Amino acid sequence: MRAPAVAGFACFDTALGTCAIAWGEQGIVGSQLPEADAAATRARMQRRFPALAEGEPPPAVSLAIAGVQALLRGEPANLDVLTLDMSGHPEFHRRAWTLIRSLRPGQTATYGEIAERLGEPGAARSVGRAMGDNPFAPIVPCHRVHAAGGAHGGFSAPGGVHTKLRMLAIEGAAPGGQGLLF
Repeated sequence: MRAPAVAGFACFDTALGTCAIAWGEQGIVGSQLPEADAAATRARMQRRFPALAEGEPPPAVSLAIAGVQALLRGEPANLDVLTLDMSGHPEFHRRAWTLIRSLRPGQTATYGEIAERLGEPGAARSVGRAMGDNPFAPIVPCHRVHAAGGAHGGFSAPGGVHTKLRMLAIEGAAPGGQGLLF
């Protein structure tokens, strides 16, 4: 067995397909929902993290992988304890991502509710941009955030809104979920 890499990325199978995760010395630097197939997921990670080689994940990252696999099977998973390296990302994005991590599986919120909770009423579009720029899906569960009035909003992950709805169904979320459920 190879020694865990200090920094690298790994691909792994889930109920939705091949996901991936990347890590560095300060924690997880990114994660990836499935592309069309494993080769496409691997290629995406190589483009996103050209300085990182595929390698054996350290124990903390192996726990993250197990958590993502459980989440995507509809099983309990506490991903908000994972250490994310958000350095290099805008402060507003980091705040929004941190808040979103407190939404439990099956809970949803609107972009506007997140903006209000951040103390920035009227910043719903900024929340939407932060969700669209989320490099940590599904660890930062942007699929749990929707537009006002129960509209699903966009979803920039492969498969778009179909993937978002599938993930919400796995979690048992009510269609067009209403209200902030922190």
